[in-house]
Amino acid sequence: MSSTEEHASETSGSQSAAISQRVVRLLSEYTGRGPTKARTTISRDLITVVLEDTLTKGERSLVANGKDDLVLTTRFAFQQTMRTDLVAAVQDITGRDVAAFMSANHIDPDMAVEVFVLSPEAGSGGYGSS
Repeated sequence: MSSTEEHASETSGSQSAAISQRVVRLLSEYTGRGPTKARTTISRDLITVVLEDTLTKGERSLVANGKDDLVLTTRFAFQQTMRTDLVAAVQDITGRDVAAFMSANHIDPDMAVEVFVLSPEAGSGGYGSS
């Protein structure tokens, strides 16, 4: 691996850790409880944050009573409310603009994903370029 590749890998690793920490903190601030596991992957213009053990005690109670749809609807509302803060965090950490943000939750297993598509860097050829 060249020194440039090593530096890029180290930068990506520290950015991944920072994004995971910031997303967990924001979820905790908004919902009263953050996920217990978070893993961020950065691949050129795409950042994915996979979260595990995300549901609050109240949400788990609702799920136990068959209210999965209510929990998913509420989580979607939280994600839309947090959108500005999540996007700002990723932009702050990466120094790049976020072109699109998508978010989804899954009940069993208890997981969520936050996806950030970054605007292409100048001279990169745009989305989907190899």
